[in-house]
Amino acid sequence: MFDTFQGLPVHELIVHATVVLVPTTALAVALAAVYPRFRAWVGPIPPILGVASVLLTQVTTMSGQKFYDRWAKLGPVSAAIQHHRQLGRTLIWFVIPLAIISIVAYVLERRAGASRTVVVIVAVLAVVSAGAVLVDVALIGHAGASASWKDFVNSTNPK
Repeated sequence: MFDTFQGLPVHELIVHATVVLVPTTALAVALAAVYPRFRAWVGPIPPILGVASVLLTQVTTMSGQKFYDRWAKLGPVSAAIQHHRQLGRTLIWFVIPLAIISIVAYVLERRAGASRTVVVIVAVLAVVSAGAVLVDVALIGHAGASASWKDFVNSTNPK
């Protein structure tokens, strides 16, 4: 199911949605935690994006594993691809807390009498979690792009 679509690897197709949606989610969650006007304007969108990011991250990881398995059948897999695979497996562990924090923040905002201390703690956790997600996405993306394109670019650079 997560192997190919119309003859192309699903991972190569869906990874672009992940690279856009997950950082967008992280930014929306962080902004909603810090800016009341943004929070009022955006409403339930950050927690919805958080749940969608968890699902998309899982599909991306599963399709990446299928792609890796297909690649491994051809012979030894490069260290760069193995590194990307290892990093890719970490993203879900950053996205799940971000989604949970976004839901908690949304519920707290709508709950009368929520402790100011709890609201501040959740806001700090949201910003830290969003930052961690952004860093992890950047590291995974760089590793994947390097694994895919570094040799090609180096071989075509004029010297």
